[in-house]
Amino acid sequence: MYFLNEEEKLYLHKYLIPQSRDTYIDYDLRGWNWHKPPLEPIYSFKLGVAEIANNYCLTDRDLYLKKVMNKYFSANCKMLVGGIMHKTIKEFITYCKKELYHHKIDEIGKNKLFSLEETIVLRLLNSCKLDKCNEQKAKEKIISLWEFEKQRVNYRIQEVLASQPYVGIDALVYQVLPVVVEQKLNGSFLGLSPYLSTDAINFSEPMIVDTKFGRKNEFHKLSITGYAIVMEALYSFPVNLGCVVYPTFKENRILIDRELFIINDELRQKFIERRDDKMRMIYEENDPGTYEECYNDCPYYEECH
Repeated sequence: MYFLNEEEKLYLHKYLIPQSRDTYIDYDLRGWNWHKPPLEPIYSFKLGVAEIANNYCLTDRDLYLKKVMNKYFSANCKMLVGGIMHKTIKEFITYCKKELYHHKIDEIGKNKLFSLEETIVLRLLNSCKLDKCNEQKAKEKIISLWEFEKQRVNYRIQEVLASQPYVGIDALVYQVLPVVVEQKLNGSFLGLSPYLSTDAINFSEPMIVDTKFGRKNEFHKLSITGYAIVMEALYSFPVNLGCVVYPTFKENRILIDRELFIINDELRQKFIERRDDKMRMIYEENDPGTYEECYNDCPYYEECH
């Protein structure tokens, strides 16, 4: 999921990175200015990045029901399967790193690494409750996703071994898997949860990556924007690039659509405005009302209709 193809690398290095260096970002919208407006939070309570960025409910009544009315929903099947897919990617990346660190360089090409064990599949499936039909579908997706990632990692290993005859294990792991999955971030400075977690941070192509198993939405970029501002607040270096990954399962294939973008002023301003608007709604306990055309699989549908 997190490794760009050759065309995407070319686009990133020849266009996006140079453009990001030339793009002016308002200094006041950089995360390290968390202690003054407009980044300084107005209210004392905290929200998650997804709670601010998500706009599945166009009136934001889902957040009102959760935070003001204390109504909590049961995740639907799509949410549960999507969660399992996220856990599969995390499990795979972590498992690969462990496997590589437990082998010597001259053993890596001789052993069949990264095989999917049945215990891993069961652990992933048992992480949530699915009916038998959807459990079987989820299992097929786990296997498909694991095999897809496995082939890509093996290819990257051979590339590094072929070009770097003196590479050590630690350097090999970094070059093959330059990704931190579920990096934990403290967003307290910005009025955000102290327990934030990004999908991935890719250090070889410096960017924050978010994976979405579902339809495209423009507000998905706002989640990455929020994490970028938090990273700037914590580490005082600029974070300019993001990538949303949209995987889809089609028959026996996995199709990947990646959207790379610059985290510009417009996105930063929109994220902060949404934070303030949603916090105000919660603080004032202002019911925003329902939307005329709610989607049927909304977990709060029964509450509103």
